[in-house]
Amino acid sequence: AMRLLGVDAPSFDVLFAASRDAMSSAYPEITEHYDRVSRLALGEEEAFLRTLAAGTSILDLAVAETTAAGASTLPGDTVFQLHDTFGFPLDLTLEMAEENGLTVDRAEFDRLMAEQRTRAKLDAKSKKGALADLSVYGEFRAAGETAFLGYDELETETTILGILVGGQSVPVAQAGDIAEVILAETTLYAESGGQDSDEGAIVGSGFDLEVLDVQKPVKGLISHTVQVRSGEVHVGDAARTQVDPVYRRSATQAHSATHVIHAALRQTLGGDAHQSGSYNKAGYMRLDFSWNQALSPATRSEIEEISNIAVRDNLPVQTRVMALDEAKSLGAMALFGEKYGETVRVVDIGGPWSRELCAGTHVGASAEIGMISLVSESSVGSTNRRVEALVGLEAFREFAAERALVQQLTSSLKTPRDQLAERIADLSAQLKAAEKTIAQYESARLTERVPALVAAATTLGGYTVVAENLGALGSADDVRMLATSVRGRLNDGPTVVVLAAEVAGKATVIVATTPAARDAGAKAGALARTASGVLGGGGGGKDDLAQGGGADPAAIPAAIEAVLAELRH
Repeated sequence: AMRLLGVDAPSFDVLFAASRDAMSSAYPEITEHYDRVSRLALGEEEAFLRTLAAGTSILDLAVAETTAAGASTLPGDTVFQLHDTFGFPLDLTLEMAEENGLTVDRAEFDRLMAEQRTRAKLDAKSKKGALADLSVYGEFRAAGETAFLGYDELETETTILGILVGGQSVPVAQAGDIAEVILAETTLYAESGGQDSDEGAIVGSGFDLEVLDVQKPVKGLISHTVQVRSGEVHVGDAARTQVDPVYRRSATQAHSATHVIHAALRQTLGGDAHQSGSYNKAGYMRLDFSWNQALSPATRSEIEEISNIAVRDNLPVQTRVMALDEAKSLGAMALFGEKYGETVRVVDIGGPWSRELCAGTHVGASAEIGMISLVSESSVGSTNRRVEALVGLEAFREFAAERALVQQLTSSLKTPRDQLAERIADLSAQLKAAEKTIAQYESARLTERVPALVAAATTLGGYTVVAENLGALGSADDVRMLATSVRGRLNDGPTVVVLAAEVAGKATVIVATTPAARDAGAKAGALARTASGVLGGGGGGKDDLAQGGGADPAAIPAAIEAVLAELRH
């Protein structure tokens, strides 16, 4: 709507302020949350305007090519690419196409969208792992829930209640089989709440099973995907679950570190920094949170320092089971979109400083987490950021690797550690200056070729034509510079310049035309596409300057000849 009114600049700041002033008397919570909501909305508008600018450029080119080809319908694959790759709204494409007197191949677009949805569904299904059809778990779940004893024990005696191979319930699994095993009790944690599953084994008289994965295919039932390392396992066999203690310790460190970093984020950024997702496994954690701008290096350092101070202070970690309403009244944080039962588990680290609903495994006190190293912060959407950290031994190894690198640099550059940054900056500046000088020499060398190319001009089909295979050059920019320079020397008449070269093992062709040549019918974009068809690639551009190419440099002479044949006619 704003586009139709001719408004291209951001407008949400004005519109939102007006809405706040008009509605805050009836809805006072608008004023209370205005800063957070407006910040997120302005971030969304900024991201959409970038999408609009990029998509409009691509759409303008597609409209020009369609019109030049004498067609009246935008190809469905072009419209799909705009929508799927660049997030350009379909209704806006339809509107802008209509403004240019074009229609859209909606049938092809719909077909491609259907294929994309099918691929997405298949991908989502594959990511759920090789679990059997959920209906097969019904009889096992009907017998009762799997008792999880892993909060207090790493091993427990249990019974094999069921075995699934290839999605079918079977009485026995043999050595080498990949199977799912249902147990009466288990100490192996099933992936949930962002925490990856435990590693370990299930053993018994005459069999040894390596645990590959642990999942909850249906609520209340835990399934263990295993590989039978030796022997045979039967339904009804007595068994013993064994959690890998080293892996579990690292996993609990990572999960507790996730809670600590979440609390540090909120302490630093404020209550608006809500967790929107997480994943943790032994030695590693990531946390997504609602925020629409990158964190400064100083803010990242502050969050990391607060987290490690919490580790140093050895804050108590307490877990309690209580009613959901009671947990909320205590200020326990719940993950948005997560479904909770009437009874929940609350994990406190340092009392109310970090209080979250969580069913994962945790350390006994924060000092057990060990070192926390915040290694990255990035965007996962216009209103969400992601932090990643290494924890415990993995964090130490990261620091050790960086220390070794610093030692290597100080030795190689013969520079003290505290002067390394300045020394590297100086070397970088020297390298850029050298590259600039080399580029100037290269440009001068290329310019020296222009007179010879101009002198090689011939007349063909009413055009002055310069068509040459330049051999190997450093970049497509070099070819483009030569083509535009030659065209500038011959700009008075109907000149067509066709220059090709081998760049990084591939063929590149640049076509440039003068106004008189374009008036006579020579269009650079169409000629570049002709050459690209011979080279086995693609190309296009505007009528005055276009680029093409392909994977076969040996076909450059044939590509140039194809363009000349077009000009003859």
